[in-house]
Amino acid sequence: MPRRSSSGAPTRTVHRLLGALGMIALPLLGGAALANTPAVPAVYATRAEAEDAARKHFNCTGAHPMGKQWMPC
Repeated sequence: MPRRSSSGAPTRTVHRLLGALGMIALPLLGGAALANTPAVPAVYATRAEAEDAARKHFNCTGAHPMGKQWMPC
């Protein structure tokens, strides 16, 4: 027989339902938080721009060439 809370509802069922709702809601809420953030370019025209982006947006230092453009890190 399942355990029951003081209100009489089976606690195991309630916990499973809350867990399932959390698994569905968290990714949706997380995506909503990022929906209005501007995209950060991955390639830049100059080495200086790529190094600046590395520091500001990518939590790294330096830059490397990619063809005629530059990439952070």
